[in-house]
Amino acid sequence: MVGLMAAKLDSTPSTKQKVYQRMFEHLAMGDHTAVANLIVSKVGNNLKYWPEEQDIVGKTLELLLDMAAGYSAVLKLLLTLETIRYLARHHTEDQFPFLAVPANVRHRTTFHATLARLLLSPGGEEKLGLSFEQFVEPIITSLGRIGSLPSNELRNEAARRPLIGIFRDLRGISSSLHNRRTYCLLFDLLYPQHLPLLAKLADVWHDQPDVMISVLRFMHEFCHNKANRVNFDQSSPNGILLFRYTSDIVCAYGRRVLATPIRDSQEIDIYKQRYKGIALALNVLNSALGGNYVCFGVFALYNDPALENALDVALQLVLTIPLEDVVAYPKLSRAVFGFIEILFRNHVKTVMALDTSVFMQIMSTIHEGLQSSDAALSSMCANAIDHLATFSFNNSGKDKIEVHNLTKHVNSQPNLFSSLMATLFNLLLFGAPQNHWAVMRPILSLMLASESSFTAYKDHLLSSQTPENQLLLNEAITKLLQDVNRSLDSANRDRFTQKLTAFRIAARSFLTL
Repeated sequence: MVGLMAAKLDSTPSTKQKVYQRMFEHLAMGDHTAVANLIVSKVGNNLKYWPEEQDIVGKTLELLLDMAAGYSAVLKLLLTLETIRYLARHHTEDQFPFLAVPANVRHRTTFHATLARLLLSPGGEEKLGLSFEQFVEPIITSLGRIGSLPSNELRNEAARRPLIGIFRDLRGISSSLHNRRTYCLLFDLLYPQHLPLLAKLADVWHDQPDVMISVLRFMHEFCHNKANRVNFDQSSPNGILLFRYTSDIVCAYGRRVLATPIRDSQEIDIYKQRYKGIALALNVLNSALGGNYVCFGVFALYNDPALENALDVALQLVLTIPLEDVVAYPKLSRAVFGFIEILFRNHVKTVMALDTSVFMQIMSTIHEGLQSSDAALSSMCANAIDHLATFSFNNSGKDKIEVHNLTKHVNSQPNLFSSLMATLFNLLLFGAPQNHWAVMRPILSLMLASESSFTAYKDHLLSSQTPENQLLLNEAITKLLQDVNRSLDSANRDRFTQKLTAFRIAARSFLTL
């Protein structure tokens, strides 16, 4: 249907499209404009008159989103329809009661994402006769009304549903901001008046998952630098300010969670009540830490504790979760291992400054995650090992406090690198195919950082083979190490990865378990 409308507008119809045109002629439905208007009018009526029917509302919004996200010709056509203008100007509970139904909170996000996409498309504001500021005004007004409440009245049952709705709506709008111009439109509406409110909400609503999930999911989307949209002027402090507010929210929520006793998981749904919020808070921080819009060195230079506080609280949250629970919940796993990978990639000084017991607990978590059947988790853990080994090799012998700290950690458990090396090679030689590329990258950096760990694994593997296989294995290892320099530049890494692939194929042809 949508393809036919696009063909009507853009090109000569194909044979298949001609069949559809004949069908429309027999049905007397009119041209493509009349058909589109009929569909969109039905969409509007469904949203207006079937508010309690979740399936109808959901499928109706899916159709509208498909039309808005599809052919550009159809998008242009939608902008000319009166029903779309009405939707964009009256996206409130008063006009569309489905927005007031608690079971439809997810649909609010889809609804506003679709409208924002239409509005912000080329010529959208002009054709709809509506500016972005006017479109967002009802939401911002509601947010301002809640923000004007005294701190002791923010935790008010009457504010629960409006808060959930506001941040579901804002998340949908934020998801449709795909470039710097449109992102800054929303940022300028929220800063400086409304962003400080989010940390207060996290503090007073921390134990209410329905509210906190809405707030944290919005912040996760808002901090996500997709398509490099979070890109402020060179002289602008907005990137740093955005991270400060992010830190405030994560710290306010995290400290409250840490202060709340952990109840028996048999009494409550521990994922919904605790782990889901922690995972979302970590995702918020991961987006900000990996967004490349903040120079983090500024915080230490000017004694700003925002970065240190956020990392500290996030680490404490991670360490309170038993490893078996981390592994048991996929979304929690991705958030935890994503945070650990970013920590080792960009904040290695913070990692090295940890107590040895804490450092080893993190390494144990990485070791467990490395062996996950989920290739994405295994890859994040392999990257964390690569960052650690690369730091160790590049800074070997240097008089730095973080190097001394690493030496202290390793001396407390001398087999750390050896166990990691053994696991990496075992996964390469005997593991599932989807993990091969993930485990290859850290092997070179680990070999250079700790040659003894590779020698120990080689000797162990040789001892487990027959004399005939030992000769073949020695030959394969010799080929693996040929022309490999003591360097971690890209060319040497790529060459070694190719050799590892050849080594794996050769070794698997004769190795015995």
